[in-house]
Amino acid sequence: MRRVDKLKAGKFPVDVDLVQAFVGRQFPQYRNLAVREVASDGWDNWTFRLGDRLKVRLPTAEGYAGQAMKEFRWLPVLAPLLPVAVPMPVALGEPEADYPWHWTIYEWMTGEPVRRDNVLDLTTLALDMASFLKVLHRIDVEGGPIAGAHNFFRGDDVVGFYGAEARQAFDQLGDRIDTATALAVLDAAEAAPFAGPPCWLHGDIAVGNLLVTGGKLSGVIDFGSCGVGDPACDLVITWLFFEGESRAVFRKAVAADPGTWARARAWALWKAALVLASGAPTHPEEFSPVEVIAVVLDDHRASVD
Repeated sequence: MRRVDKLKAGKFPVDVDLVQAFVGRQFPQYRNLAVREVASDGWDNWTFRLGDRLKVRLPTAEGYAGQAMKEFRWLPVLAPLLPVAVPMPVALGEPEADYPWHWTIYEWMTGEPVRRDNVLDLTTLALDMASFLKVLHRIDVEGGPIAGAHNFFRGDDVVGFYGAEARQAFDQLGDRIDTATALAVLDAAEAAPFAGPPCWLHGDIAVGNLLVTGGKLSGVIDFGSCGVGDPACDLVITWLFFEGESRAVFRKAVAADPGTWARARAWALWKAALVLASGAPTHPEEFSPVEVIAVVLDDHRASVD
């Protein structure tokens, strides 16, 4: 995500000088480390390098403000249990007069965002991704943050919270999509409510949050939408990035039940329809909203044949 796009969207402005001042005042042991912008970061946070081995993340808006404290509390718990690296928080910054929320210093993670041309093959990535999710979804959830407003209800009832928004997008799209089948996807998810037990979930398994080293999955970042609940939302990458054999391998390795797949299709369809209706930009390595909608609807048809 480019800095100018976030500023145009009204995100709270943060720059190098402000971060350098925060670090110097609150963490004087790091005051001599240079702060610099990263080439591209996410929507929810501003990200800056701090020296060569650290980074600083600051929420861009009130809706993301709780992520810093949540990640600071839970990533050290999850990290040693997972098969690939995840961000490790080093220090939690306090709000100041010119910035109203907590912020975090993390260890810098090596690796580069996944692309189709920097992985050994998509099938291996699919297996590694499935392995990561199966481990995450089996970690003890005691005391964990139950899905809710803090993570935009990832892990909660997709149709209950986003069904109306999805239907509105369908109406806007008109004959650009098969509305009857799209509505049937929501109906199928509603007919298969999550019965538990609740799981840890990442909440935003997307291309920009996966790192590779030497062609293999080496890290998963941005746990701001993590929580405890229904893991179906973590399966959306099935249609966003995988295709053909890799999609089939991922589905088999995840080994989710039909109800989980029905809810996962609803998550994928909601987001793709919303993006298509709004014209919002998408990640260049992910399939377009039109393509995602098409394969999700095909998947639904196959599930009821």
